[in-house]
Order: sequence, then C-alpha cells, then structure tokens
Amino acid sequence: MSQGHKWLTLSMLTMALGVAAAAAPTPVVAQQPKEVEVALVVPLSGPWARQGLLERMGADMAIDDINKSGGIKSLGGAKMKLIVLDTGDSAEKAKNAAQRLVAQNPEVVGGIGAWLSSFTLAVTEVTERAELPWITLSYSDVITGRGFRYVFQTSATGDRQSELALPTIMELAEKSTGKKPTTTGVIQDNTAAPVSFMKPMRAGGFEKAGLKVLVDEIYTPPLSDATPLVSKVRTSRPDFVWVISTSIPDDSLLMQKFTEMGIGANKLPIVGNGAHFGAPELLKVAGADALEGTLITVANWSHDGQRQLIDEFKKRTGEPWLTQDSLCAYGHVWILKEAVEKAGVADRKKVAEAIRAMDTSEGAARYFAGNHIKFDDKGRRVDAPLVIYQWQQGVPVTVYPKGPGTANPRWAAK
Repeated sequence: MSQGHKWLTLSMLTMALGVAAAAAPTPVVAQQPKEVEVALVVPLSGPWARQGLLERMGADMAIDDINKSGGIKSLGGAKMKLIVLDTGDSAEKAKNAAQRLVAQNPEVVGGIGAWLSSFTLAVTEVTERAELPWITLSYSDVITGRGFRYVFQTSATGDRQSELALPTIMELAEKSTGKKPTTTGVIQDNTAAPVSFMKPMRAGGFEKAGLKVLVDEIYTPPLSDATPLVSKVRTSRPDFVWVISTSIPDDSLLMQKFTEMGIGANKLPIVGNGAHFGAPELLKVAGADALEGTLITVANWSHDGQRQLIDEFKKRTGEPWLTQDSLCAYGHVWILKEAVEKAGVADRKKVAEAIRAMDTSEGAARYFAGNHIKFDDKGRRVDAPLVIYQWQQGVPVTVYPKGPGTANPRWAAK
C-alpha cells in the first residue's frame, strides 16, 4: 500500500472514530443542589404574630446550626435555606400564603407551621395537594384526622392532651390539698385548638371525673372586655377554672381581670393550655402578679437537659427563656434535615417517605418531650406526652412530668 493510501485510510479511521465519539451520549454527572429549601409559614402580623416570631427564631437558629455543622452531608454539604411567609390574621390569608409558597417555590422539599390550628388546617389543604411534607406543633385533632399523607403532628393532639390533662390536674389538686375538686368552670375561645381540647371533657370527661361545671363560656377572639366572663366565675366560685384562649392579648385581659376581681391564680387555681401562656411578651403586658400560680398544659417545654441549647438561644435572641414555639420549630427543621439526609435527594416525596419511616430517640428527638420520634399512619407522633408548666416568681417552669430540674407544682387554696 502506498504512503498516500495509508495516510488516507488512517485519516478516514480517525474521522470515523471522531464521529462515533461525537454521537455517543455524554455521561451525565448528577448535580448536587447548593441549597435545600424548606418553608416556614406562620403569623408574623396580627394578634398571633408573637408566636410566629418565636417559631421563626427557633427555625432560623436551626438553619444556622445545621449549615455551620456541614449542611446536608448526603448532598455534598448542601446548605439549608428557609423560605418564610406570613399567614396574617385569618385562615383565608394563611391559605393564600400556602398557595404562593407552592406556586413560587417549586424546589421546596418540606415546611413547618402555621401555629394556630385554624391556620394549619387551611395551609395543609394546599400543601397536601402539592404532596409537600408538612410538620406542625398545632394541636387540633382534625389536622391529622382527614386521611392526609403529608402532614405530621409532633404535639399530642388537643383531645389527647385533654384526656391526659383532666386526670393529671385532678391528681395534682388532690396531692396538694388532700381532696379532689368537685366543681370547675370554663372560659375558652372558639378557634380550632380550644374546641378540640375541650371536646373530650364536655363529652363525658367532666362527669367521669366527678366535676360539676358551674361556668361554661365560649367567646370569639379578639376579646375586647373580659369583665362579663370573669364576673361569672367570681359569682359561682368553682374549685378551679380552665382558661383556654389562644392569643396573648386575650390571655392578658383575662388574667388581669381575674387579679383585679380578687380571684387570680394565686387564690383560685387557673389552668390554661398552650405555649402562648408562657411567652415572655405575656409577662410584659400582664405582669408577674397576674400570672403567678397559673398552670398550663402544653405539648413541649424546655428543661435542664437542654441547657446548652437554651443558653445559646438566649444569647442569640435576647429572649429570657426557650418556649415551646421556638423549641418545636428548632426541632422541626432538624426533622426535615434528617429526612433529607436519609433520602439522599432533595425530593419532597422521598423526604415524606423518610419522615414516615423515622423511629429514633436520637438527633431531633432530643428537642421533644418523650425524646422519641415515630409517626403513626395518621401522621401523629406516637406516645407524644403531656407537659405542664407553671408561672412561679415571674418564670414559666416545668412541673410535670417530674424529672431533673423540674419544679414542684403549687395549688392555690380556695
């Protein structure tokens, strides 16, 4: 073969190989996301804004702590990013916020909120359709009673808290006074969580406990004047009274009026429900004297076992203590982080699967009463316990269940 033919053959072979290489598909290298978006939808304006702000403080702190510790390791150290939306002051506005979230943030893998149960019910109607996993501290049993697959409730439901609260309060009273109460009273607002909380008591709980209800008042928030409600309690003088409100302005009006009428919680035992009753803002507007002795049932509260976290939170925010709202929001972000870590992909369906499969007493479980995270087929945390804290000398301290660092409860003598 001549040199010319050899050169031509070699050139043709080289060209053929080049064409074949060009035609072959280029190997695709999976791109790790630089950020993993999670959402916080809470009231940041209106009467419940303080609680929303406390949730945001906890969520912001969790995001920073996670990112400083290396981010999502299974995604190459991807950082977490918090998308924040305001529910405003109504369920309709909360639903609109959720719709904006879903429409404008297609990469979001999960979310938390919306504090008030009525808002959470509205928000999760939207997030469920979007198959977006949603974690909430809200109490209403309806939230996880609708057959939804993408809603997870870390608090004991309102009705479960109620079932636990009544015998626990009765036992506390008997231990303190030597006898069981025989009469009680109720003042509550008509939002979803109080309705859920009082439902089991009204459906036979009071009767089973041997309690006669002397006052039973339901109002629509916001409350403009607490005088008519509290006057009925002063007239009937039950052994103790339930005050089941949901906003700090209402809490303040009621507690100040009880004190003004000479039947404050240091004289007539008052039992509330919810973290708002332990918010620092309430101390500022109501005063320590009006709150002293008030017992509050709740799903979660900080304790000495979380001392490092408490101290870091106080230093970061200037808040005097760590409430349920901030503590749960902090823990919820960590649940999402651990779910994404387990899923190994920023995909909302995979994240939801990882949450459903959780069964741990480590990691995020440290931030919840009971120190265990496992959800049942409804999305309710298995064995979520009841916690009780009490205002003592200007500070809300845990008194139940008994454990390291908890204070002794007090029951006012009638």
